[in-house]
Amino acid sequence: MTQFLIRLFIRQPDHAQDPKVRAAYGNLACWVGVACNLLLCLGKLTVGTLFGSIAIMADALNNLSDASSNVVSLVGFKLAGKAPDAEHPFGHARYEYLAGLVVSVTILGIGFSLLKESVVKVLHPTPVMFSWLTVAVLIASILVKLWMSGFNRTIGRIIGSETLIATAADSRNDVLSTGAVLIAAVLCRVTGWDVLDGLMGVGVAAFILISGWGLVMDTLSPLLGESPSEDLVDHIEQKVLSYPGVLGMHDLMVHDYGPGHQFASLHVELPAEQDPLEAHDLIDNIERDFLKNDRLLVTIHYDPIVTSDAAVGVLRARLAEKLRQLDPALSLHDLRIVPGRTHTNVLFDLVLPAGYAGDKVELLEQLEQFIKEQDTAYSCIIKVEQSYTAAHK
Repeated sequence: MTQFLIRLFIRQPDHAQDPKVRAAYGNLACWVGVACNLLLCLGKLTVGTLFGSIAIMADALNNLSDASSNVVSLVGFKLAGKAPDAEHPFGHARYEYLAGLVVSVTILGIGFSLLKESVVKVLHPTPVMFSWLTVAVLIASILVKLWMSGFNRTIGRIIGSETLIATAADSRNDVLSTGAVLIAAVLCRVTGWDVLDGLMGVGVAAFILISGWGLVMDTLSPLLGESPSEDLVDHIEQKVLSYPGVLGMHDLMVHDYGPGHQFASLHVELPAEQDPLEAHDLIDNIERDFLKNDRLLVTIHYDPIVTSDAAVGVLRARLAEKLRQLDPALSLHDLRIVPGRTHTNVLFDLVLPAGYAGDKVELLEQLEQFIKEQDTAYSCIIKVEQSYTAAHK
């Protein structure tokens, strides 16, 4: 069914990175979600009202909240597709993140409301009428939600949308909550304990609250400026280092302005003896490669590295090994040795991972002592920097 809908409604489905195609995928997922959730909501509201089940009513409102979430996501995809303008030169793709945040807060609000109603039902239980129609509606809901989970996950992975991946997880959670409601309906019939209906309502409400809080955290993270994924960092490093003559790279920063709107800057190390025009041409080629094949706008700074000085190479290797012993997350770059009349300056940039918990003063003292051990004439000048990518595991 998923592939049928994609072929029916998406033109050029293989070009998912194209903004128009991506928006079409998002719109399809949202409209399918609205239709399915409204139908499920209406069915459960009817059954819950007829047979007096607060748990089924709670599950119906959960579906209604899912439908409203789909509408908000639809608006988010629409606004995110707006072209850059003078006031927002980086585009409007962050609207998708904002839409996800609105959805998450809405889910929390509904969860608190359902929790209140369910607690009242536990304290003051009322008879619940059993019907095979109830069982049929709940089983149908489980099957539909299972399909919706796979549908949203598939499209979410195709276009790289955290919003749709979260929607898929929410549908999977709905399968569990609806299953709990079904169990409550059967147990109330078998045992006659009407309080079970209210207890299951509390469970469903708690599940909605937990899911909503997780979604809030997921949507807030990119808005606050989370570190790029390890896969993206590895891809950038491998591509840059694959170019002949590149000795290394550092100071990678990735700025996320919404799905499909990422910008990066980094420093590339090239031999200082290389012709500057050749180095500049190489950097231009790397930047064009990222823009053409990854839709990633990359700005590269050129760092010349002296390769003809053997002392620099030896000291760099020893320092790198020392840092690995102290903490594998530490790194260095821009090492220089500048001789003077009375002493020789050793200068380099020390990169600490974000949130580094170690003693920085002690770390610097250990490195300065280590430099002195290599040559008593060495005087250490260290510039401390922070990494803007997550440390690799």
